[in-house]
Amino acid sequence: MTSGRNNYDQALARMRERKWTEALELLALPAILTPAHAHCLVLRAHCWWSLAQRPAALEAASAARDLSPNDPVVLDSVGTLFSLANEQGAALEALDRAVALAPTNPRYRFNRAAIRRFAGDLEGAEADYDFVIARRPVDYEAYLNRAELRIQSAERNHIAELEALIARPIADRRGEVQLRYALAKEYEDIGGYEKSFAHLRAGADLQRAHMRYDVAHDVATVDWIIEAFPKPASAPNEARGNPEDSPIFIVGLPRSGSTLFERILSSHSQIAAAGELNDLALALVETAQSQVGRGNLPRRELVRAAAAVDFAALGRDYLRRARSALGVQDRFIDKMPLNYLYCGIIHRALPNARIIHVTRHPMAAGYAMYKTLFKDGYPFSYDLSDIGRYYVAYRRLMAHWRDYLGDALLEISYEDLIADQAGATRRLLEACGLEWQEGCMRFHLNAAATTTASAAQVRRPLYATSVNQWRHFAAQLEPLRRAYAEAGIAT
Repeated sequence: MTSGRNNYDQALARMRERKWTEALELLALPAILTPAHAHCLVLRAHCWWSLAQRPAALEAASAARDLSPNDPVVLDSVGTLFSLANEQGAALEALDRAVALAPTNPRYRFNRAAIRRFAGDLEGAEADYDFVIARRPVDYEAYLNRAELRIQSAERNHIAELEALIARPIADRRGEVQLRYALAKEYEDIGGYEKSFAHLRAGADLQRAHMRYDVAHDVATVDWIIEAFPKPASAPNEARGNPEDSPIFIVGLPRSGSTLFERILSSHSQIAAAGELNDLALALVETAQSQVGRGNLPRRELVRAAAAVDFAALGRDYLRRARSALGVQDRFIDKMPLNYLYCGIIHRALPNARIIHVTRHPMAAGYAMYKTLFKDGYPFSYDLSDIGRYYVAYRRLMAHWRDYLGDALLEISYEDLIADQAGATRRLLEACGLEWQEGCMRFHLNAAATTTASAAQVRRPLYATSVNQWRHFAAQLEPLRRAYAEAGIAT
């Protein structure tokens, strides 16, 4: 027993070091399992998931649940993994059971709220967040998540509660940032635009002050990519790539409406949504490093090496990773926004894949990113000057890819979708070689309210007024407009 405990602890240490295979070896199990092995199975499930082995991860998670159906700790961990795998029904079932077994535990309620939010049960999610906040008043992430669930109203909001919290000293810097973003969201919903932007600016400034980031490096990367992938005199040598047409890449900037486009396409019976996959970037880095013969390449050297990889092999590696994570062989959507950096590489590696570039009005795009507290990535989004410089570089790269790829790149705007949902949907389906299906029109327009494309909000109707929401903050966003104007970008 002591040996088993030691192996378990050592496996946890390996997992913290991201040594997933070593952890799996330490978590080897006997032929006959007992409930005592459920926690090992949970760790094995997460190791398999980190290794992009979806079937093995789900098998281990299911076995842990079945071995220990009355252990809320196991059920909570299993539910989290099921949710990562987009098995939301199984995830909710596990979390419901965990909450039933330990109804006063705020962690299980918090995790269940996230699954309820994804599934569209916004009232249920709000009730869970209310419970978490009552039990853990310093769980500031719960306040922000709750604010984002719905459009707040003058009659029903949490502004007084949030203002009282922000008026007191908050030791947790991240907590203050989360409260500021929650207040910005709720004030914006009720039309308190001056107060909304004041809290947003304070939160963004605080977040930016604790980050080590220089936007100049990202701007330079765009120059390096254009240099490494000059426009060919003729079409790129597509014969070098993998001929499969399974992937549909939706690229662009975050908060430009890609989630809505994904939801529309994935409503088609022949398409599965894979979410935002890191597989292309991971496959590219490993392929380039292998070709050069060493790891940890500086970014400029990595870009240069990426232009000379075996593109057919890269396409095969990407498909293997993506399909393992998704667990299907059918056509799928990868909506990682930052894949816009790799459009030329995608076309060389998978010449029959579809690339959909989703755009948005420059001011709307900039404001949408600025008002979002991202969990990971996008460090440029907390300063208007950084956003302006990054956006200009992004536009320059996409103009290059447009020349490079020609008709292989479909560009469609969020505003196109709002103005003519049926027409935009038909363009999407035709570009992907798909027949029309009425199920792709299950979203409907409603000009009486506002929304953006978060995980919760895509389950509400499409709203036309979101197109011009940024205009309420035109004065505060003037530095952004000037940055665009200096680059010749019309606003």
